[in-house]
Amino acid sequence: MSDLEIRPATAEDVPAIVAMLADDPLGAQRESPDDPTPYLAAFARLAGDPNQHLVVAVRAGKVVGTLQLTIVPGLSRRGATRSIIEGVRIHSEERGGGLGTVLIEWAVEESRRQGCALVQLTSDVTRTDAHRFYERLGFEASHVGFKRAL
Repeated sequence: MSDLEIRPATAEDVPAIVAMLADDPLGAQRESPDDPTPYLAAFARLAGDPNQHLVVAVRAGKVVGTLQLTIVPGLSRRGATRSIIEGVRIHSEERGGGLGTVLIEWAVEESRRQGCALVQLTSDVTRTDAHRFYERLGFEASHVGFKRAL
C-alpha cells in the first residue's frame, strides 16, 4: 500500500465521499449525491472542529476510501478521552484488498496519538461481514447500541 496516501479531506473530496456513502444498500436509501448543499455545510462544520478528523485514502489521485474519527473527552473511565470511528467506506473497486484494514489501523494509531484510552465504533446490525472484519481487527461487540431519529 505504499502508493496510498491518507490525508485530511478537502471540500473538493466531498462528492467522492458522498458517492461512497451512497454506494451500498443502506446508504442508497439515505444519501442524496445529487444535492451537495447539506454535505458541504456538514463538511464546513467538521473542518471547523479540531476534534473531528475526516480523512480520505487516495491512490493515483483518486479517492478510494474514507472515515471520520471523532475525539471525545469525557469524565467516565477516570476522565478518559475516547474516539469514535464513523462513516468507514471503501470504493467498490478497492474492497477486499486490505484498504479497510489500513484505514482502521490509521484511526487506531491517531487515537493513541491523541491520548485516547478507548476506540469505539458502531456498525449496522445487518452488516455481518463488517462485524467479522472489526472483530478480526481486535474490536469486541461489547455493547448494544440504540438510536432515535429526530
